[in-house]
Amino acid sequence: MSSVDVAGLEVALREAVDGEVRFDAGSKGAYVTDGSNYRQVPIGVVVPRSVEAGAQAVEVCARFGAPVLSRGGGTSLAGQTTNAAVVIDWTKYCHAVVSVDPDARTCVVEPGIVLDELNRRLSDHRLQFGPKPSTHSHCALGGMIGNNSCGASAQAYGKTVDNVRRLEILTYDGLRTWVGPTSEAERTRIAAEGGRRAELYAGLDRIVAEYLGDIRRGFPKIPRRVSGYNLDSLLPENGFDVAKALVGSEGTLVTVLRAELDLVPVPPYQSLLVLGYDDICAAADDVPRLLEHCSPSQLEALDGRMAQLMREEGAYLGSLRVLPAGDSWLMVQFSGDSQEEADARAHALLDAVGRHEHDEDVAFSDDPEREQKMLKAREAGLGVTARPPDDRETWEGWEDSAVPPERLGDYLRGLKALFEEFDYDHPSVYGHFGQGCVHTRIPFALKTAGGVADFRRFVERAADLVTSYGGSLSGEHGDGQSRGELLTRMFGERLVTAFGEVKRLFDPDNRMNPGKVVDPNPVDGQLRLGPTWRPATPATHFQYPEDEHSFTRAVMRCVGVGNCRSHSGGVMCPSFRATREEEHSTRGRARLLFEMLGGHQDSAITDGWRSTEVKDALDLCLACKGCKSDCPVNVDMATYKAEFLSHHYEGRLRPAAHYSMGWLPLWARFARPSPALVNAVLRAPGLAGLGKRLAGVAPERQAPVFAPRSFLRWWRKRATVGEPDPGDPRTVVLWPDTFTSHFHPSIAVSAVRVLEDAGFTVVVPEEPVCCGLTWISTGQLGMAERVLRRTLRVLRPYLEAGTPIIGLEPSCTAVFRSDAVELLSADQDVKRLAGQVRTFAEQLVHHAPEGWRPPHVARTALVQTHCHQHAIMKFDADRELMRRAGLDADVLDEGCCGLAGNFGFERDHYDVSVAVGEHGVLPAVRAAAPDSLVLADGFSCRTQIEQGGTGRRALHLAEVLALGLDGNLPDRRPERLAQRPDPPSRAARYAATVGLTAAAALTTAAVTAAGRGVLRRRHAP
Repeated sequence: MSSVDVAGLEVALREAVDGEVRFDAGSKGAYVTDGSNYRQVPIGVVVPRSVEAGAQAVEVCARFGAPVLSRGGGTSLAGQTTNAAVVIDWTKYCHAVVSVDPDARTCVVEPGIVLDELNRRLSDHRLQFGPKPSTHSHCALGGMIGNNSCGASAQAYGKTVDNVRRLEILTYDGLRTWVGPTSEAERTRIAAEGGRRAELYAGLDRIVAEYLGDIRRGFPKIPRRVSGYNLDSLLPENGFDVAKALVGSEGTLVTVLRAELDLVPVPPYQSLLVLGYDDICAAADDVPRLLEHCSPSQLEALDGRMAQLMREEGAYLGSLRVLPAGDSWLMVQFSGDSQEEADARAHALLDAVGRHEHDEDVAFSDDPEREQKMLKAREAGLGVTARPPDDRETWEGWEDSAVPPERLGDYLRGLKALFEEFDYDHPSVYGHFGQGCVHTRIPFALKTAGGVADFRRFVERAADLVTSYGGSLSGEHGDGQSRGELLTRMFGERLVTAFGEVKRLFDPDNRMNPGKVVDPNPVDGQLRLGPTWRPATPATHFQYPEDEHSFTRAVMRCVGVGNCRSHSGGVMCPSFRATREEEHSTRGRARLLFEMLGGHQDSAITDGWRSTEVKDALDLCLACKGCKSDCPVNVDMATYKAEFLSHHYEGRLRPAAHYSMGWLPLWARFARPSPALVNAVLRAPGLAGLGKRLAGVAPERQAPVFAPRSFLRWWRKRATVGEPDPGDPRTVVLWPDTFTSHFHPSIAVSAVRVLEDAGFTVVVPEEPVCCGLTWISTGQLGMAERVLRRTLRVLRPYLEAGTPIIGLEPSCTAVFRSDAVELLSADQDVKRLAGQVRTFAEQLVHHAPEGWRPPHVARTALVQTHCHQHAIMKFDADRELMRRAGLDADVLDEGCCGLAGNFGFERDHYDVSVAVGEHGVLPAVRAAAPDSLVLADGFSCRTQIEQGGTGRRALHLAEVLALGLDGNLPDRRPERLAQRPDPPSRAARYAATVGLTAAAALTTAAVTAAGRGVLRRRHAP
């Protein structure tokens, strides 16, 4: 927007708005796109601290003539939330539930509240907001209102428009008012008051009167018509409901400040039927028959292609295992006031259609956990289909069309024929079949002129196809830029003209999210890729074997789903949960890396690997690897961060923490001769603070205590008979990682005991070895490669013999399984190592001699899974080993502990580190019963728990089993039996200060005396 005084606008916003005003390249890069094919660099970003501040931001923008775009979760799939405008992000601060009226079943909310959070706050009233899109963990109500969102539950509760009672709105020119159903008498009163409000209502009255017949005839009477403005809500028979008319207008007409919503009771009981079919069209054909005999709360579809993709990706396998026979499935959910009622409805449907619960193509469940497994497969559709294993990138563009359910089967056959005509192979087809809504992602070739031309021709043909069946271009995700240009094909010229008149009535200067819905940008314009996209192709350290050996392709994994913005569950993304900042989410960082690679003339980031903006965004990445497993397209931001840091600091001085903690394995070896002295110095008054400042360590952190005897010293003094044969199937190599060996050697000692009890012969490498983790996490990848190659040489006899290598520290084990393979992907020994390394639990569960049982430890246990184990090795074997040992394990689903290796020790990271821990892990540990065990296999997790004010000390599973070999555990705080190094005494700490101070003084005196002697000799005659 060259006509906007951007510099003056920024100054005015900073002066007038109580909020965060960001016009920097990093912020603009983070908001440059959404979940769609489109990309536009914003003018700037405003994060208001209150609804009033947001309204003030709109007023300032209006004064400067700057376009405005309201944004919630930014998951839009049609380009609604990307624009060359001032982006107002409501989600960080404006998320209040203003009021709840349980009797009326209504609530008033601010636009930034996330759906799952709203429903959590309503849970005490046993109420919920009905529509539930698959993005429910991170989509905001403002975005749902702007988009007219639906989800699977719309089968029972309708679209968002059906659940909005009133809206508080703000027009670009300053009118602020509540709107809702408006009787003729009320409109007369408004007209008499005069002013801008009267002008709007009079204009709407005129438009409805002029286009009355067109509105009644031209809007498809189907459950999922989301395209276009909701002019049918203004019909007399629909109560002239201005609020409903504005729902789904995608921020092109007004800014929504608050919303009054209708609520529904939470279903007390549910049951689920899954019916198998030969193909997805046959499943669609059966939908009308099913609906004749039931009124389900959900009726979802999943095709064989998606199931195939899940198997190939190794994703949601548990969900697939509970599906019945067939190559496509319908999932039919029922609700009831009792379990018997819900079950009876399911069985009544089976009776009506001639099926039985025990048929091989029928699965029935009234177990909520099993139901969620089944539904999870369907809910995961977008992520699973976005990056298929065959490496054909798929894109939105025709991902949510809808037709009358009775015509769904024929429409699908026509759509599949269109896929075949355009040689789009066989995209997965799934969706909300009970309402005729079809989801799919298509392998459009959006990087070439020919591919973009085919994309345009396809969507035009598809628009004609869906219209011929009386359907809607959009059944859920809205029009935006993907379908705005196609609306004439669905509604005709007159109704599209009416949409334009509504737009000009509310926004005469076209400043509200311009280029969407009305006067839209071309469907093939402003593409994220496009035929002119020319990104850099830099040489890298990591090889990215799963991304065609391309860093660019790896960065492009992110398609904007936004699961990294969830507030609970899983691990991803701890820094977002602590900051609520887009640029500190996995998606925001991926956007900035995409911009860093260039490719567009207006790329927000222009200085490549040297970018300060990208460095700042990656700085709060904990490198937890949660995104590698929790992200539906497996973005691996920890790897991208290490890659970036390696290039960013190439030939330059690094932060002090990269030397102090990145080289920790070396410093640990230096500390080995006198650990007590090192401990005293590291905690000495005065000296410790100075040392932390020099080392880049947070002053609030205590240095971990070196053990008086490392594991390797214990091992070398242990009497052994001969060197075990690497080829003996009983031989295992116990990996002596730095953290276990030097800080908590009792873990390794315990592991030796348990492994030997299970019949294994343990061997430990005698030469120094390291996985290179600390160098990888600080981006010192050249050094990491050298360390790994040396380790491979030491391990070669065991690698050649196929000897299992047992890891105790999850982060080090994960390096061998993942990072090392990506760094040295052509090295055969690395591949052997990845295949031979096992966790402690994996070895005992899957490879222990038949008949061996772990010691019985009858105790409850609170368990924190290390993030790298969650992401790379998984936790199934640990769960099974704990079960066999009699542990009643409560495995936390509270995310990262917050320490994350060097991250939580680094200066300026302490507050975020603690905030992440306080999000769930630390409170859970504090609440643990005194007689329960606290388990955490990761050194970082144990350290955070110990330093996080919990009053507890966490144990490794190996320690618990070794204690079990010794007999019963004490009733209270059983962890006190575990051996941990004691911190230095007060006397030792002060002695270190005095001693080093004296040494420094003596050194200074000696140097001074020597200097004087030199001067005397120089001046001697």
